[in-house]
Amino acid sequence: MLLKKFLSMKKIENGYYVKGDSADIKIIFMTDDIIRVRVSFDKRWEEESYTLVMTAWEDRLDHLFHEERKRINALDIPFEETETEITFCTKTLKLVMTKSPLYFSIYKLNGEKLYNDIHERAFERDHIGRIFHYNQIDPQNDHFYGFGEKTGTLDKLGRRMRMSPKDAIGHDPEFGDPMYKHIPFYIKLNNNNKHALGLFYHNSYDSTFDMGNEISGYWARYSYYEADGGDIDLFFINGPTVSEVLDNYTKLTGRQAMPPKQSLGYTASTMYYAELEKDCDKEIYEVIEKYFEEKMYIDNFKVASGYSSGEKDNLRYTFNWNKKRFPDPDGFVKNMNEKGINVIPNLKPGILPNHPYKDEFEKAAAFIKDPDGNKDYLGRWWGGIGRFIDFTKPSGREIWKTLLKKTILSKGVTTVWNDNCEYDGVEDRNAICDFDGGKGTMAELKIMHSNMMAYTAKKAVSEMYPNCRPYIINRAGFAGVQRYAQTWGGDNLTDWRTLKFNIDTIMGMGLSGVANNGCDIGGFAGGAPEGELLLRWIQNGIFQPRFCINSANNDNTVTQPWMYEEYNEFVRNAYTQRYRMLPYLYSLMYEAHITGKPIMRPLLMEFQDDINCYEDKYSTFMFGSSVLVANVVEKGAVSRKLYLPKGCKWYDMNDNMHEYEGGQVIEIPVTLNSIPMFLRGSGIFVTSEDVKHITTDKMKNLNILIGAEGDSSFYLYDDDGVSNDFEKGVYQYTEIKVSGKARKQISFKTTGSYENEISNLKVQLISKEKGAYWVTVDGENIPRFLNKTSFEKSEQGWYYDLSDRTILLKCKKSIKNDFDIVVSCEKFDLIGM
Repeated sequence: MLLKKFLSMKKIENGYYVKGDSADIKIIFMTDDIIRVRVSFDKRWEEESYTLVMTAWEDRLDHLFHEERKRINALDIPFEETETEITFCTKTLKLVMTKSPLYFSIYKLNGEKLYNDIHERAFERDHIGRIFHYNQIDPQNDHFYGFGEKTGTLDKLGRRMRMSPKDAIGHDPEFGDPMYKHIPFYIKLNNNNKHALGLFYHNSYDSTFDMGNEISGYWARYSYYEADGGDIDLFFINGPTVSEVLDNYTKLTGRQAMPPKQSLGYTASTMYYAELEKDCDKEIYEVIEKYFEEKMYIDNFKVASGYSSGEKDNLRYTFNWNKKRFPDPDGFVKNMNEKGINVIPNLKPGILPNHPYKDEFEKAAAFIKDPDGNKDYLGRWWGGIGRFIDFTKPSGREIWKTLLKKTILSKGVTTVWNDNCEYDGVEDRNAICDFDGGKGTMAELKIMHSNMMAYTAKKAVSEMYPNCRPYIINRAGFAGVQRYAQTWGGDNLTDWRTLKFNIDTIMGMGLSGVANNGCDIGGFAGGAPEGELLLRWIQNGIFQPRFCINSANNDNTVTQPWMYEEYNEFVRNAYTQRYRMLPYLYSLMYEAHITGKPIMRPLLMEFQDDINCYEDKYSTFMFGSSVLVANVVEKGAVSRKLYLPKGCKWYDMNDNMHEYEGGQVIEIPVTLNSIPMFLRGSGIFVTSEDVKHITTDKMKNLNILIGAEGDSSFYLYDDDGVSNDFEKGVYQYTEIKVSGKARKQISFKTTGSYENEISNLKVQLISKEKGAYWVTVDGENIPRFLNKTSFEKSEQGWYYDLSDRTILLKCKKSIKNDFDIVVSCEKFDLIGM
């Protein structure tokens, strides 16, 4: 069934209703940059979303998300009609609906085309109920990014991808598909117009994206979206920058949850630690002490599902504690908390027949039902046939929350790890879900259980610890999962290719609104990584928000960072670098929380005007806006090629700030100790040497590296790292602004009522042409030192270091009050003085 012709259009309360020959359309202008085009062949028009947090209509589930969802008034956009088309103009875009054949096009206001459907077959439903939307593409100039969690290179041009989440253990890192997440959103970018446009399909049925892999001589080159049911509920999301697309997309689906500071510390995990015959707790204590001895910092410990196994059958029973393995669970958590280690137990939503809490679940009627709705659905699960919690049912969520608080959170645990939540064991997609009273099928709602499992965990933590910042970790999720959880790329394969392609997987998630994510370091499935691979993986992992080694090695080994003594010096250096970067990383997490920007960013996001960044062939990324990272991802490498984007200078942070012009490919030597990092010409990079253990160490010294090529700014964020008080203004948000040319002014302006313990500042200002003339702090001159040793012993002063041609200055200063540092590099006549 093909939607071919426009028949009529009428104004409705929040937009326009279009009647077509085989389907109808609603057009809603949510903002000038967010346009909803919903095409329905069955014309039921239900509004019942678990996903959206910004709407312009009444939704049946509004009550469930009353703390998150915002209702706006849709724009009243006029139209112009001719015999062949209808045109709508917002302040930024022109949407054109051609009448026959019916299709949509989007233009900039200057008339430049950004997008159009395939003319003769834009919208279609086939004989078995699948829906299709076809878009015209330019394979020579178009690029497509996002799609949630996918393998291979970042640009998905030419790929065919399935959104049907699986327990994809040991997936191929380059070609494996599908994965664990289902996020039907992507960003289109074109070489010629350099304009970013997002497309979000608000539909949770299993789906497929074909981005030019399929070719037919009957039509122009095309991509298409296919879903197993529902409507083509499409949100066009304008940029023109990638950052603006993400800002608008996360306004629709939610911002990244602000995590506790401890979550950015290292997390140890392996299935092995919780699988010993007895006394797993003692083994874990010894492991923690080993981390401390090796000076490989640790703040979190994931307890794999072995803790919940039955003492007789070794099957997994979530909420159960195996007393042989953990004789005193309360004492174990208490001891770990006293060591400053956050305990993170594994939770799974499948319930086996002998589960110790099966009566409670049955009394709550908590399970997904079989297709006739009379019996609980039975499907494949760990250890046999199981039943599955219905997280779209209030009583299912309530009993899960009750048991979570009773058996896990009450022991002092504040972090929830939701594993195996893809629900792929429910093979019959006609199985029935409650859908919060609306009744629905697993075909439509399978992936929504993942999001609602995270939602339930957040509610449980908030009820148990009202002012504790919830920290939820999910393996699966739909669009919007970011507002509840950190995610990770599932059970990856131990392989050099995984190290390389996981970078693009993480960036793809970041370009899909999920900024807080990562992939298991060292690989989860397969044998132990060789020493060089593990080292390179750790060196790359320090930039991931989720910094975690996790393994289930099939060769009777456990992946641990110190397992190859010959590499331990380099491993320690990497851990030190991670913790040194925590002020910068925590600030980036807050930026993600308020804007949707990811932490690990593709070069194209920061350098959209440079089309050489649209297809980065060198596995590099931006760490925030200031630092380009070019980790070593090839075995036995002695050099590293990378592309430096044009438009600025770049400084090699590992080679005395060696200066490079942007717009070129360079090759640098590398050693086993190399973590190649390049400061952007106008970059600002903030670090500290103080924190080795997040729960005990206080940051008193702050180091600021400044490129100073042009005016720039960076927002340094801090709070108590634990509570929700930051939502009430109890934070410290400091704009570090650099301006001027020969006379550089570094301004510090702080808002918020939180006061940290920073009392010493060190600034390193790159100045390749010459040293400084004088330096003032808060209007007062500070002394110059000609001898570096004397400078290093002083509490305040400045020194020009010729080895890297940077001006070093330090002062005893808190940033709670506004002040300026001025560095004069103006000309002066030494002889004439």
